[in-house]
Amino acid sequence: MKNFGKLCIATVVAGMAGGVMAQEQIIKIGHIGPTSGPQAHFGKDDENGVRMAIEDLNAKGMEIGGKKVKFVLVAEDDVADPKQGTAASQKLCDDKVAGAVAFVNSGVAIPSSKVFQDCGIPMITGAATNPDLTKPGWNTTYRVIANDNALGAALATYAAKNLKLKNVAVIDDRTAYGQGLANVFKKDAEKQGIKIVANEFTNDKATDFMAILTSIKAKKPDAIFYGGMYGQAGPMLRQMAQLGMNDVKMFGGDGICVTELAKVAAGAKPLENVVCADGGASIAKMPGGTEWKKRYDAKYPGQFQVYSPYFYDGTMLLADAMKRANSWDPKVYIPFLQKSDYSGVTSKIQFEKNGEMKNPSYTLSRYVGGNKTPIDLK
Repeated sequence: MKNFGKLCIATVVAGMAGGVMAQEQIIKIGHIGPTSGPQAHFGKDDENGVRMAIEDLNAKGMEIGGKKVKFVLVAEDDVADPKQGTAASQKLCDDKVAGAVAFVNSGVAIPSSKVFQDCGIPMITGAATNPDLTKPGWNTTYRVIANDNALGAALATYAAKNLKLKNVAVIDDRTAYGQGLANVFKKDAEKQGIKIVANEFTNDKATDFMAILTSIKAKKPDAIFYGGMYGQAGPMLRQMAQLGMNDVKMFGGDGICVTELAKVAAGAKPLENVVCADGGASIAKMPGGTEWKKRYDAKYPGQFQVYSPYFYDGTMLLADAMKRANSWDPKVYIPFLQKSDYSGVTSKIQFEKNGEMKNPSYTLSRYVGGNKTPIDLK
């Protein structure tokens, strides 16, 4: 009888557990980014932001449409490659994720956004900044960070008005991100009286820039604008030093505006002359930035780069829209996502009709003693 009693109790407990599990609704949230390869620092940081948001949501014990829900991360590696990015996007569609928070690279995000549009799943990026991403005006594409129009214009204004530069050379890596940002900078710089003395290009895998820099040096620029990522900007700064270009400034966007740049530049003196732009406020000026960063560093020590707070907010935005819509079905909650009015860690987030943020902010930074340091523009 004792054994029978134990068996009955075990059966009841198992049945109760099964009932609880049956009532819990699993909601999949996708992330795609370069979690391997030369840009893995970015991809891992962003994935950490999504994972941290999912952990926070699950800790709250959310209910949507009267059902207890559990959010689950479905993560894919795009290796910063458009083909792998679109394949990963289709995989998330096939896995029936309810939404995705994804992409570092605009060259990956732009073709992948069409995949998400075709399968009707919303995609939020906290890093891909090329304005072309939102040009189609799809209701599945959103950005929670300033685009290249804002960043390029801010850098051009600072170069002309604050530093009084006259001659600038431009190099880009021929990616959608690098070339797009360089074109915005050139246009705005020329409007403000800066002469573009050279216009060169490389690729996003290159490490030898001596020929390009030697040609540029002869034209005596005050600065070089580089449209690309830190993996190329670091060696470029070292080679500028080898050529005696220590007084030439380097300008660039969020692709070079990371702590990792100082490591890749390996103490090259031109690092002191870098001016770079991030979309969004500095951590200290974000509404919830300081406290959030403490929690992030405790969970993922030494991994913070730039974008993880935006990927955190992007994930929270999806959950907020689902909660307001009482549904995790994209067809139902997308209209609520479009009308977001969300007070996030990074800022208050509202969207224009094309999925761009209303009133995005930006931060210019330089490197002081090898540390990325925001510039006070006041």
